[in-house]
Amino acid sequence: MTTESTAEQLTLSVSIRDDARFANYYAGPNAQVVHSIQDQWRTDIHGENAGEQFIFLWGSEGVGCSHLLQAACHYAEGLGHNSVYLPLDELVAFETSVFEGLESLQLVALDHLQAIAGNPVWEEALFHLFNRLRESGTRLLIAADAGPTHLNLDLPDLVSRLSWGISYQVAPLEDIDKAQALLLRAKQRGLNMPNEVANFILSRGSRKMADICQELEVLDKASLSTQRRLTIPFVKEVLDL
Repeated sequence: MTTESTAEQLTLSVSIRDDARFANYYAGPNAQVVHSIQDQWRTDIHGENAGEQFIFLWGSEGVGCSHLLQAACHYAEGLGHNSVYLPLDELVAFETSVFEGLESLQLVALDHLQAIAGNPVWEEALFHLFNRLRESGTRLLIAADAGPTHLNLDLPDLVSRLSWGISYQVAPLEDIDKAQALLLRAKQRGLNMPNEVANFILSRGSRKMADICQELEVLDKASLSTQRRLTIPFVKEVLDL
């Protein structure tokens, strides 16, 4: 199998969520992060790449790093560029050959980098991938639960490479921002959610964005099947709050 066909198969076989887009991501304190990711595709007056080639995102579970990486792939595809999203926590059990040929793509998004920390084979493979991507001009977007120097990586040269480019800590949303995020996602689904309903969900349910999004999906299906509006009594009934 050629390296190019390897990349093509990865692009087809590793799926990303269709709803993980910038349009339904409430940036809040992370507006600059979104801007920098989109700015990766900026060109100068000569048509040369002018955006940051390498961006490293880090943050605790639930802050939206995976959403941002997948949204970046959707965004790149919308501009006519080939991309691939690779969740390393799922791929670490396989061979590092999944990295072969990725330099033929325009964007590589590597998620959960912490999964390969302390694994010498994977660390070396990522080191060589980084060098190939830098030479080919492929944009690289990485996410982890900590910054490059706090990942307990054993390969110093890899830590050095990961410290290049721009690094952002993705900040968690405050409750007021989570309410706005919930309203935005509801709107994207075509749901009319009053502010008081969003505030009720946050006051009575989980404050984790992943749980909130799951609750919204349940409400969407229930509203569609019963043809009922999103009211506090309806939400209480469906979500048992």
